[in-house]
Amino acid sequence: MSAPGNLDNPLFARIWTFMSSRETEWLRDRRRENLAGLSGRVLEVGAGTGSNFGFYPETVTEVVAAEPESRLRDAAAAAATSAPVPVTVLASTVEALGAGEPFDAIVCSLVLCSVDRPEDVLRQLFALLKPGGELRYFEHVASAGARGRLQRVADATFWPRLFGNCHTHRHTEQMITAAGFVVTESRRGHQFPAWAPVPVSEFALGSASRTA
Repeated sequence: MSAPGNLDNPLFARIWTFMSSRETEWLRDRRRENLAGLSGRVLEVGAGTGSNFGFYPETVTEVVAAEPESRLRDAAAAAATSAPVPVTVLASTVEALGAGEPFDAIVCSLVLCSVDRPEDVLRQLFALLKPGGELRYFEHVASAGARGRLQRVADATFWPRLFGNCHTHRHTEQMITAAGFVVTESRRGHQFPAWAPVPVSEFALGSASRTA
């Protein structure tokens, strides 16, 4: 059995390692946009292979990157050695992180779709953030209409099993506000054309603050 900070999924790790090595310029631009203007000490949730690390601005003094999948964590640790800012990669889930010095900012990139209890995770992130700090998020979210129906079918069948517990039909921004955050900037967009029958097309990119 895996330890609390270790959630190994060899099939997903191989798929994600392949995909992250072939990211499009569009996706890299979204990562860069999500991290722009950050400063201080940052927690990155679900760092994967470390795809974000190269885009952190030099105003960030430290990144603490939590990644519970051991193969992905090894890749992230390798990526951390060439990052422009100091990065510490931890074998941990958010739930397993203990209370400590609060963070100036928290980054979630394509990860809230895959946690088991996103509402609980977001409440934990709220507690880990300094008052006045920012949650930055870039996440696939629930769509309406035909794509929404496709998402619900995918979530109930093969998609979570193939893609590391990813659930495509989540109302992520509603859960962010329900956890106590105040959304200060937000935009929606599509990674693929509207006609493309792909569950993970619509995304939300924004920032939310902890006001107290």
